[in-house]
Amino acid sequence: MSHDPVDVLIRRVDPDVPLPSYAHPGDAGADLRTTESRELAPGERAVLPTGVSVALPEGYAAFVHPRSGLAARCGVALVNAPGTVDAGYRGEIKVIVVNLDPRESVRFERFDRIAQLVVQQVERVRFQEVAELPGSARAEGGFGSTGGHAAVTGEAGKTGKSTGKSSTNGRAAEGGQAGGYRYASVVSDREGQ
Repeated sequence: MSHDPVDVLIRRVDPDVPLPSYAHPGDAGADLRTTESRELAPGERAVLPTGVSVALPEGYAAFVHPRSGLAARCGVALVNAPGTVDAGYRGEIKVIVVNLDPRESVRFERFDRIAQLVVQQVERVRFQEVAELPGSARAEGGFGSTGGHAAVTGEAGKTGKSTGKSSTNGRAAEGGQAGGYRYASVVSDREGQ
């Protein structure tokens, strides 16, 4: 099923930057490039300009996603992935990159592809406060409650067949240990605010 493309107005902040483009037919993300050369040491982050700004139609938003090749080969990630570009934003799109490689620096040259821009239709909602939410099969299960990974299911380091059931019994959601990591303490901190 083919749809007519959505027209998006774009302005070059840098007159020489290539416009975002799709590498292959059917791709969801159009490549964004940096207009600035930059080297990132291990653990370092930077805000890289893309040299473009857009005017999205009402009812649409653009989302800045990481590039899988940069992640796999160089350990480059986006700090706030996906970054959101609202329909009313007219400033230059910038990308917050971080080098997660523990040993190697990564260098970006001018016009290197650094991220992908995915444009999607979004719904505007009305929030209606209620005393109780309707029930569901999942209920309040989260933070690894469905299992599927050894660190979540408690099967790390064990041999044999996994039962697929979580052995954390909600300990991670309460700030307990799950697979050796105390990642849920952030939840507890936020709930106390």
